[in-house]
Amino acid sequence: MKSPPSSPPMGRRPGTGRPATGRPDRQGSKAAPDPTRDIAFDIVEGVIAHRRMLDTSLEHSAAARTAEPRDRAAAHRLAATVLRHMGTANEVLAPFLKREPPEPVRVVLLIGVAQLLFLDTPPHAAVATSVALARRRGLVPFAGLVNAVLRRVAAGGTQALEGLDQPRLDVPAWLWQSWGALARPIAMALGHEPPLDLTIRPGAESPPGGELMPGGSVRFAAGTAKVAELPGFAEGAWWVQDMAATLPARLLDVKAGERVADLCAAPGGKTAQLACAGADVFAIEREGRRIERLRANLSRLGLDGVHVIHADAAGWRPETPLDAILLDAPCSATGTIRRHPDAMWIKRPRDIATMVEGQDRLLAAARDMLRPGGRLVYAVCSLQPEEGEQRARAAEAMGLIADPFTPEELAFLPQARTPEGWLRTHPGMLAAQGGMDGFFAARFRRA
Repeated sequence: MKSPPSSPPMGRRPGTGRPATGRPDRQGSKAAPDPTRDIAFDIVEGVIAHRRMLDTSLEHSAAARTAEPRDRAAAHRLAATVLRHMGTANEVLAPFLKREPPEPVRVVLLIGVAQLLFLDTPPHAAVATSVALARRRGLVPFAGLVNAVLRRVAAGGTQALEGLDQPRLDVPAWLWQSWGALARPIAMALGHEPPLDLTIRPGAESPPGGELMPGGSVRFAAGTAKVAELPGFAEGAWWVQDMAATLPARLLDVKAGERVADLCAAPGGKTAQLACAGADVFAIEREGRRIERLRANLSRLGLDGVHVIHADAAGWRPETPLDAILLDAPCSATGTIRRHPDAMWIKRPRDIATMVEGQDRLLAAARDMLRPGGRLVYAVCSLQPEEGEQRARAAEAMGLIADPFTPEELAFLPQARTPEGWLRTHPGMLAAQGGMDGFFAARFRRA
């Protein structure tokens, strides 16, 4: 991997003829601006100090407001790397810290370690930029500590990682325990950037260079060029959707002309699947910003026949009962940690209980929207059994009749079918091909 953009020039300091040493700049606030690392600092501090999601922390960053897109992208990547490897980075730092530093200082150190050990940034650049970052952040008394600690990490290089159980260190204990026997394969997959998956509209061509995945998704390597620059974007030939995310709508098995609701529909990938199958689709979304994104995505795809409804799905009801419903319920989103590593450090066990209450309300509402014999697929992008398997049992307790997925329906991905006939994917599945998001899905019928 290359070092993030906006790194200062490597080698000799301009105008001195002397090698860069990584010593703190005594001018402090007069140091050259470094938007990449300033934004990364704002993001990481926002996540660990304020429990703000990565993208929300990015929005709160003053440095990000005036930064170039390339600097924002580089900062996002740097911050995500810190969050993916935070447990390991803290373990590496531990021998060099006699006492716990203030949290902002630890954030600077984590950014430095991420550059040194996971992003192949030249050591002098990683050290110097971290010291400068500390000074810009008003941490002048700790600039010497940052310099000394990161120099020692740099001297040891990647040997510091030898003998460390990185997958275990990089996952909070409560999540590791909740994943049971799947914890290690999941955790091993979380240390890598996810690939880019596209769902191709029927009859359209996919961009060249992709790999056809089981189920029909087309996969491109992590770090692929900007999505909007790929052939077919403007024409609505495809949309971005992880291969696991395609499965719930596929397993609802809608027919042309059926009246179908996609509850909690944004950003619209599953809505598009249902509409392309010929269904008469009602896309329900309660959040204003998300519904704007939903409308924009459907417009690009030319799916203007979808009924987009701004409402809370728990309270909305159709004029007449529906043939089928897809409920991709709000959840902890632990299945998407590869893409959103901040979730590991923001979520708490008590958050799951709150999510479960909302999921049960939506399940009851969906049941009441269906005609007799109508189908419901309940899905969550969560790895937590409370939100998946336990909710499937709760749905049966509500009077919904289990309609298991058959082996034939999941013949292209048999390992994802559980003994109960539910769907369970996780990031370690198809690891050699880049893995996939974690999803749970179960199908029911109304009596």
